[in-house]
Amino acid sequence: MSVGNRVMRIEGIPASPGYAEGPLFDLDQPPVSYKAKASAGEEQAALVSAIGKAVGRLAVLAETADGEAAGILEFHIAMLEDDALSGPALAAIGSGQPADAAWRAALDREIAGYEASDQDYFRARAADLGDIRDQVLRALSEDGEAAAPPGAILHGEDIAPTRFLETDWSKGGGIALKRGSTASHVAMLARSRGVPMVVGLGALAAPPAGDALLDAEHGAIIFSPLPAEVETFRQSASSFADRQGAARTFLTAPAVTKAGTAVRVQVNVAYPSDVEGIDIETCDGVGLMRTEFLFGKTLPDEETQYHAYRKVLEWAGGKPVTIRTVDAGGDKPVPGFTVEETNPFLGLRGIRLSLKRLDIFRVQIRALLRAAIHGNLRVMFPMIATPDEYSQAAALFAQEQAALVAQGVAHKLPPLGIMVEVPSVALAPEDFADIAFFSIGSNDLTQYVMAAARDNAAVAHLNSVRHPAVLRLIAAVAAFGLEKGIPVSLCGDAGGDPATIPALLEAGLRDLSVAPAQLAMAKAAIAGVAV
Repeated sequence: MSVGNRVMRIEGIPASPGYAEGPLFDLDQPPVSYKAKASAGEEQAALVSAIGKAVGRLAVLAETADGEAAGILEFHIAMLEDDALSGPALAAIGSGQPADAAWRAALDREIAGYEASDQDYFRARAADLGDIRDQVLRALSEDGEAAAPPGAILHGEDIAPTRFLETDWSKGGGIALKRGSTASHVAMLARSRGVPMVVGLGALAAPPAGDALLDAEHGAIIFSPLPAEVETFRQSASSFADRQGAARTFLTAPAVTKAGTAVRVQVNVAYPSDVEGIDIETCDGVGLMRTEFLFGKTLPDEETQYHAYRKVLEWAGGKPVTIRTVDAGGDKPVPGFTVEETNPFLGLRGIRLSLKRLDIFRVQIRALLRAAIHGNLRVMFPMIATPDEYSQAAALFAQEQAALVAQGVAHKLPPLGIMVEVPSVALAPEDFADIAFFSIGSNDLTQYVMAAARDNAAVAHLNSVRHPAVLRLIAAVAAFGLEKGIPVSLCGDAGGDPATIPALLEAGLRDLSVAPAQLAMAKAAIAGVAV
């Protein structure tokens, strides 16, 4: 690291792989000014109008957004339309504050609460609230934000999802954040669209200017680079691009190792609309469909869930679709369902919560049973720690199946399996010999084994699925599955990491599920493994 006009390299955490070279753009520019109104009534009317403008602007963006982006925008719109958010600001205006100050103070209090959380999910959602705050302030000022030049590297504390969606990434560019999170909505969007992104760079004594080099494959940014740094960087960027290009040749072919061993590669999806951009011929099915994203501000009814599951099953055309029952809690709070806890990752989450809220769980079970007739469905339970939890969940499926039989409703009982996330399962898989399949959730398994949150920069070096302890547990589950004829797959982030895939295959895995954008690189990595 160096200062002044000399080269300065800052290390961070890769959030979306890639390389970007271009001018820096300051995301932390001062906000535009607001012109105060003559009365409290006019101030309140101005705030209500600004909220309406922000909602309209977000609705326009949502019309052309894909599944994940649309879900984020719909969340923002729902928050803006919630009186609980605007009420305190309107009350403060009635007490004499101008609209901009009242709105900023109300939102800043909410944001501070999220930022103070010890859970990365809540800290990541603070960026969404900041986005909501700034959308309204922008509408109040009647001025737009300064536009980043094409190909710029956006640098600052954090970035709003709408700012990401409004940016033209066709000319390149990237994102370099002093804070940020690999679990944020923007990080998910960046990965899905191939935008290089690094988080956790930390604060600088003075804001940098000029051109910069962003290495989001390894996690670093270089300010004021010298010609030698530029040359080395471009070689690395070219190598990365070549690897991506070469990987595309593997996309439509079955995944096979150098030794000719077949490996199944499936995809992870969150929203039913996610499958619209995926060619079913490029994958072996869906290894994980998350259902908690269907549980927004209102709990989804049976018909809503049935149609969502049916859509994905029909798209798969007979290939397996593994749907996980709602994994609420931990880093995924759901209003009206989850509970506040001091340590939510070790609390009432996943199957534990579903078994406490049978009124909600039974609705999902019925929707899954009905949807099963439309394809090759498999259902798995998250956060299983004991055989009794699996038995209770399986019994509920049998009960709801009997009820549907009595009602004459078309349905089918799918194979039932479990996530391997809790070390107790990985250490004693023989306790679950009667299940249909195992699916290893490498994110949580690694986090629990290493006692290190994967999105905490201070302990990121500890959180590695390639640690011998984690690989030993994965290998043990794979070996048990092979011995007993129980299929074993892995659906965590590690499955799509080319650097980790060799270790996973050497541990005995032959079934991986990855983000759709990782399909090509995962298949290419498999082709280079000699097992």
